[in-house]
Amino acid sequence: MNDSDDDDLSFDPRSWDIGRPTAPPVPSPRSTPQSPSFDPRSWGKSDPRPAPEQQPTSPTPPSPAPAHAFPKAVAQLGPAILAGVAIASGGAVWAMLDRQPAAGPQSVAATTASASPTAVAASRRILTVAGADAIGPSLVAAGVDATEANDAATRARGPLGAGSDDVRLVFDIESGHLVHLDATREDGAGIALARGAGGFTQQILSAHLVQRLTIVRGELDARDFYSAAVAAGINDTLVSDFANAFAFDFDLQREVAPGDIFEAGFEQRYNAAGNPVGVPVLVYASLETAAKSRALYRFTPPGQKDAPGQKDAPGQKGPAGPKWYDANGRSTVRTLMRTPIDGARISSPFGMREHPVLGFMKLHRGTDFAAPTGTPIFASGDAVVEFAGLKGPNGNFVKLRHDNGWETLYLHMNRILPGIIVGARVVQGRQIGEVGTTGRSTGPHLHYEVHIDGQPTDPLALQMGKSSETLTGAALKAFDALRDRVDARRSAAN
Repeated sequence: MNDSDDDDLSFDPRSWDIGRPTAPPVPSPRSTPQSPSFDPRSWGKSDPRPAPEQQPTSPTPPSPAPAHAFPKAVAQLGPAILAGVAIASGGAVWAMLDRQPAAGPQSVAATTASASPTAVAASRRILTVAGADAIGPSLVAAGVDATEANDAATRARGPLGAGSDDVRLVFDIESGHLVHLDATREDGAGIALARGAGGFTQQILSAHLVQRLTIVRGELDARDFYSAAVAAGINDTLVSDFANAFAFDFDLQREVAPGDIFEAGFEQRYNAAGNPVGVPVLVYASLETAAKSRALYRFTPPGQKDAPGQKDAPGQKGPAGPKWYDANGRSTVRTLMRTPIDGARISSPFGMREHPVLGFMKLHRGTDFAAPTGTPIFASGDAVVEFAGLKGPNGNFVKLRHDNGWETLYLHMNRILPGIIVGARVVQGRQIGEVGTTGRSTGPHLHYEVHIDGQPTDPLALQMGKSSETLTGAALKAFDALRDRVDARRSAAN
């Protein structure tokens, strides 16, 4: 094969909540003013001057001041004396009014203990650490006794599980001892420890999550689908999933235009504090253009597994793959995907063109998708590998023969994935290689061809075959329930 083409180059903080009470400073009765005057307006304000040093008590009385100094001193200290008398009198009256009845022996003991200079109130601290393994060292660094910190960390490691997900610690310390600890993950699951007579008592905390379905609707603008989707309220992590849902129905490069209407429904889990947990999951997607419209629902048939938040691959199949169905329960999957690459732009369509390297008119036998080097390339349908390797101007090249006899070709790859060898069986949506610029190429891109009965065909104009699956029986009943729930939420949102 002599095909070659070109393309322009595409391309916690830790928070501390100390609960320790702080007693107000008590002035020394032996302190003496260092200034001959006192301004009552400064009461309660900090004095920037250093505190006076206390003088030792002397048995020798001080020498009397000269008689002529008294009138001046009285004049200067008069306002201060009056203010001091007034404050002292007010304090005495308040103390009498606030006096409580005499307490019994237990109350007196409690009062005496709290007034003791050696009593230390528990302080509360809040930390976020990177995983359960960081609990022990973090508690020690916060002042907890090492033995208690390690004991608490060991108890918490089981309920929290392994991994590096953040763990929130809320704990109380008293004199270096751990009084209470809550260690929880983002979803609220974890453990609560409390000091008891014989050591720590513990309570396992279960995750408390609620799931909400959000519907957003928007209109394509003149820029691109990504900006319009994000502006409408679609989480940016869902944009490629939305595009992949229509892998068999729309060419989002050429078949959409400004003014086209799109709608998306996604589910998100929230913890008890109302914060989102995990990644959102797209469950509904619709697109309405001037030529056609499609509304699709994501559904996993009974007995199959679909992990929440799993990244959608175009046309992915198999027990763990997401499934998209129309309102009648008919699968969107066709014999071939329209585009075997995610998030690329069409840089050169099928048809006659002047070859960018050779310089003469030549049939461009496929479609070029410009994308950065390393972008995944997927098998567009179930097939057997007929060729995989380096081939002249084609560079790294893979040729697949599909079950209906059609062939697809993938050129200029950066690399071919291990396991993609002649005779190997691949399923639709499996990654077979990465975008590159090997062979006769002017920039990183995928050159993609579809051959029917040996003749190259425009893949974007091709009807990609019939649906491969239609739900029946219990699976259809479960799908209808999901579809009705989504539609009810759509009606409420609109």
